Amino acid sequence: MAQTVCVLLDPTDAARLAAIASDLSRPLKHIQRARIVLLSAERLSVPDVARRTGVSRPAVWRWQRRYAEAGVEGLLRDKTLPPGTPPHSAETVAEVLALTRSEPSGEVTHWTGRAVARAVGISLRAVQRIWDAHRLQPHRVRTFKRSRDTAFAAKVEDVVGLYMAPPAHAVVLSIDEKSQIQALERTRPDRPLAPGQPAAQTHDYTRHGTTTLFAALDVLAGTVLGRCMQRHRNSEFIRFLNAVEAAVPSGKAIHAILDNVATHKHPKVRAWLARHPRWTFHFTPTSTSWLNAVGGFFSTLTRRRLRRGSFTDVVDLQAAINPYIAEHNRRARPFVWTKPATDIIAAVSRSPESSV
Repeated sequence: MAQTVCVLLDPTDAARLAAIASDLSRPLKHIQRARIVLLSAERLSVPDVARRTGVSRPAVWRWQRRYAEAGVEGLLRDKTLPPGTPPHSAETVAEVLALTRSEPSGEVTHWTGRAVARAVGISLRAVQRIWDAHRLQPHRVRTFKRSRDTAFAAKVEDVVGLYMAPPAHAVVLSIDEKSQIQALERTRPDRPLAPGQPAAQTHDYTRHGTTTLFAALDVLAGTVLGRCMQRHRNSEFIRFLNAVEAAVPSGKAIHAILDNVATHKHPKVRAWLARHPRWTFHFTPTSTSWLNAVGGFFSTLTRRRLRRGSFTDVVDLQAAINPYIAEHNRRARPFVWTKPATDIIAAVSRSPESSV
């Protein structure tokens, strides 16, 4: 075949191909194809184009011909098999699925795409397509913990009942603490976001102490009352309860949803509760932090304000947390829980561990 091909570009195609070639967010194959055509238009030989784009000479010929036949759109589209033609037989797909779900031999813990491809005798990409079609991700693993609380069902019904049908003339509060929030100062300024490049932070930092955020989420209003304190003890928790007591209008009962940390069940806390008859504590089952609504606020606070922050000391850290809470309260919406307690209990009863 000829070593030089004459490719003629009109200004519109040339500008579009140049934009594709310089866009680092595009797939590499699109960038390579655009560069092949652009370099070919400069009258470079096929070997020179192949060397400068990092592809083979047949690939250069292929995309020169595709551009001549279908223009720029042809470079961005891959030819596929005829509709309805499966790339592999049903037996091969079943073998891949069975192998993926089985225990691998040897000293490894799970199957990789290349290992399955070698065992079945197909390509890695074919294995990946089968996994994608059946939503299998053997490279991932999630952790879980099942509650062994003997009163699990009763507590779930109690807490979910407060979320979905709060009592009249009462305030329902989800209360918890986010302890050991570190004031971390990055050793270098952050690098800003750029095309094709995420923002960057140094992995090293200087520690400047910690703070604990006590927070109460009003389920009906969606607002949060928060207080940062130096330590996480029953005395600090009682101080926070006093702050909540002062903030809630008199005449309203207070139903507080809490987890089972020892601070919430300390004798001094129980004595405080006895002195405040309008308060009622509702404890979530053990190992069910997801049932405490204020945890969602803590998660958002971490992702939106703390994780990327750089703080020179604890005061600086607290000065970041408090305005965030105020901003959250300005746009607060009621907390909405949608899954009934019966569905949660039924899902747990279907768990493989339910009979253990």
